[in-house]
Order: sequence, then C-alpha cells, then structure tokens
Amino acid sequence: MAVKGKVKRGEYFDSVTLMLAGRDLSGLPGVQDAAVVMGTRENLAILEASGLLCPEFAAAGDTDLLLAVKAGDEVAAARALDAAEKRLAERKSKPAGPAGVVSVRSLEGAVKLQPGSRLALISVAGRYAAAEAWRAIDQGLHVMLFSDNVPLESEIALKRAARERGLLVMGPDCGTAIVNGIPLGFANVVERGGVGIVAASGTGLQEVSVLVSNAGAGISQALGTGGRDVKEAVGGIMFVEALKALAGDPSTAVILLVSKPPHPSVLKRIADACRAISKPVVSIFLGAPPGVAEAFSTYAAATLEEAALVAARIAREGASSASEAAGRIRRELDARDRALLEKAGPMAQGLSPGRRYLRGLFSGGTFCSEALFILRGRLSALWSNAPAGDARALDNPLHSRENTLVDLGEDAFTVGRPHPMIDFDLRKRRMVEEIRDPETAVILLDVVLGYGSHPDPAGELAPLVRDAAGAVRVICSVTGTDHDPQSRSRVERTLREAGARVMPSNAAAALLAGAVCARLQA
Repeated sequence: MAVKGKVKRGEYFDSVTLMLAGRDLSGLPGVQDAAVVMGTRENLAILEASGLLCPEFAAAGDTDLLLAVKAGDEVAAARALDAAEKRLAERKSKPAGPAGVVSVRSLEGAVKLQPGSRLALISVAGRYAAAEAWRAIDQGLHVMLFSDNVPLESEIALKRAARERGLLVMGPDCGTAIVNGIPLGFANVVERGGVGIVAASGTGLQEVSVLVSNAGAGISQALGTGGRDVKEAVGGIMFVEALKALAGDPSTAVILLVSKPPHPSVLKRIADACRAISKPVVSIFLGAPPGVAEAFSTYAAATLEEAALVAARIAREGASSASEAAGRIRRELDARDRALLEKAGPMAQGLSPGRRYLRGLFSGGTFCSEALFILRGRLSALWSNAPAGDARALDNPLHSRENTLVDLGEDAFTVGRPHPMIDFDLRKRRMVEEIRDPETAVILLDVVLGYGSHPDPAGELAPLVRDAAGAVRVICSVTGTDHDPQSRSRVERTLREAGARVMPSNAAAALLAGAVCARLQA
C-alpha cells in the first residue's frame, strides 16, 4: 500500500469542484482511498485519522490545495495524482456557463445585464463576502449571504445599513430561503400557501417548510437570518425586519418563528414586534424553558415538527381554531411518541454485549441541537462538538465518546471542504468508524434533500446501512418532499430496504434512538 500526496500552493476551487475531484480520484484504478481538500488544520487532522496524511503537507496552509491518495502501489498512486491534477486543470479551464449564456465578472455587471433584479445571492470565501454584500446594498438589492466565516462587525454594519434602506440581509451563513416561491440555497420544492417563516436556522427552516408542505399546507415566504442574528451583538436586526416584512405580506396568513433561544434583549425586541402583528404566530425556540414565547406567540411549540404541524393546521382551518388545532396536534404527537417508546424494547434486543451508546452524525446543526434537547434527561454522558442542553464539549470532534452527537456542518469541518449535505465523504468515514466501535448501538442520521444537496443520498448511505445490519441500529429522518429532485419517498424506500428505521421527523428519530440506548444503558 502506498500513500502519496501533492500540495498545490494558493490554488482555490469551489466546494462542488473539490467534491467531484475527490470522487474522480477515488474511482481511479488501484485507488483505495483519496481526498481533495484545502490545507486547514481540521482537514489535516481528518487526513491523519484516515491514514492519508503525507509529509508534504507539513508546511501547507489554509489557502493550499491538498491531493492525497492511498493506492495498491507507488505507480498507481503516482498515476492517480497526475490524473487528478489534469482533471482539476480541465475544470478550471471550462467556461463559466453553457454556450450562448452571457457571463459577467462583477455584481455591477450583473445588474446592468438584468436591471430588474431585487436580490443578490452571495457565495464567495468569507473574507471577500462582506465587500460583495456592500456592493449589493449600494445597488439597492436585498442580500442572501450564503458565505460563512464573515467577521461579526461586518455583519452588524451590513444589517444596520440595510435596515436604514428598507432592505433585508439574510445571513451570513444563511443556507436556505424561499422568496416568492423561488427556493434559494439549500431549499426544497414545497407547496405555495399561507405559512411565512422567519428562521435563524437553515436546516430548521428546511424541516418546518417540508413538514408544512407535506401536511397539506404551503409556504408564502421563508426568510433566513443567519444564526448570529439572534445573539446580543447583532440584536435580532434582521429577525425583526423579516417579521415586519411577513406582517405586511398579503400572501402570509400564519407566521412561524424558528431559532435557538435568542438573547433576552433580542427576545424582547421579537416579542414587541409580534405584539404589533395581528396574524397568528407559532414559535419554536429550541431548548427554551417553558414560558419564554407564550407571552407573544399564539402557540409555542416544543419541537420543529410540532411547530410545523400546528402552523399548517392553522393555515388550513383559520386563526379562530388555533387553540383547538394546537391541542389536537399535541395529542396526536403524544400518542405517536408513546408508540415509539414501545418499539424501543424490541430494537434494543439482539445487539452484542457492550453495544449501548448512541452516535449521531448530523449534516444540519439545528437537527443536532434539537436531538440534544430531546435527549436531555433521557441519556447521561452526552457529548457534542456543538453542545446544547446537558451535553458537554468533545475534546476531539473526530472521535466519539459515550453518547456523542456531532454536527458535521460546523465551520471547523466546512472550511476548505464541501458541506456535508453536498459531500458525504466525511460522514461515511465516521459511519465506518462507529460501526467498528464495539460500544456503538445506534447511529442517528439526518438526510436532507432539496436543491444544492447531494443528488443521491440514499445511494451514498444505503451500502453502509447494510454493512451495519446486525451490528448496530441505524435510525434516520428524511427532510424533503416528493417534488424534490431526489424524491423523499424514493429515498425513504431505499433506506428502509437497506435496513434503516426511517422516522417522519428529526424529533421522532431522536426520541426513538434515545429510547433504545436508554434501555441498553439502564
């Protein structure tokens, strides 16, 4: 076995190109494993854990591209690296768009080409993103700032300036939005309807929007703010502005708020804005203690699923039935959850002695947080790289201990590497590691569909689910609709046939996984 690597100094490629190049490299003759990533500290640690760390990488920096390959012999490894370099060069030389499509190299040029534009979606390296956002605001455009790693002071200045000009800045690190029926970023194909969403959470927005749509209602607008917006420093500027926008939107009948608990000062601003709105408001502030949102929400839910189902029912039946609709939903979910707890016993049987711990591998940070809050009080010894509730911080996010839930979409994993909703490589490596760990009993997954996400998530995960059969239990949820490019029902069917237990929501999956492991740890 030979491991070889090359460093491409100062080379930059977008996430999709990195993913495709890595896949090309892995598929070459004689190649056992491969990676194409930027030379960040976190990526070097991942390469080391995978047996792909080469001496050449010792002096690499964040702006250097690393090619690593493990092959049957030196000749195969060298040929694979040469082929990978050639393919990267070909991708760089390809034209920016299809033949006949006019391409521009600046935001100003794009506005001249399409003068009726009202929104700019910005997805460049974080160090350049704020400058592009300023250009968009100066052009009178709303901004969806997909980029992450944007300085906090830049976010605050951008949002204050946008508010003064009557514009929205969604983000930074805003992965999802739906504006006038158009999905942006990681978004799903949902029905149009009367539920408007404000979310300081990308995957949280996706979860509630698809659950609303699958429940027979629809989405008017779904506006992301970026997770830092509800922190004290930013002050909820865009959360409140988005609320005002939905209050004045004639297509919005019900407003649904999604976030982790805002800072108290921000919560007061949100509450004041809600009290000035006559439309019903449903809220889910994940992990918030009882009473936080009841004072200004028509209904305060405990999970993303509950919030979505209540909002959908109010949209279908009218605001006058809000209390009755919420009560029915709560009773239905309670009955469902009791049935899930009964299923945990049989699922805990047949595992090898010593297998007792839960390992959650999430592509969505909100899903990881929701699961941690649901497991609070049900499992002890909870660990995470993004701790919430009773969980403690992992010393090393690359290795699990006891009950571990990992957010693979954290910035440490996504700098110089495709997001885990695009590229399943890192999650698949972790699944192999967890299956081999004699203490793993349950692997908990989120599978997120829609535009921007991997085109065949079931094809990526099903072989590993089959490998896990008999050794561990795999429990997952699928966030998507049948209208998504991947088709929710097709993905669910493939995963079930491979041996996974597919649940209707992230909340249900976390509850069942926790119940199985609680029995094993009793």
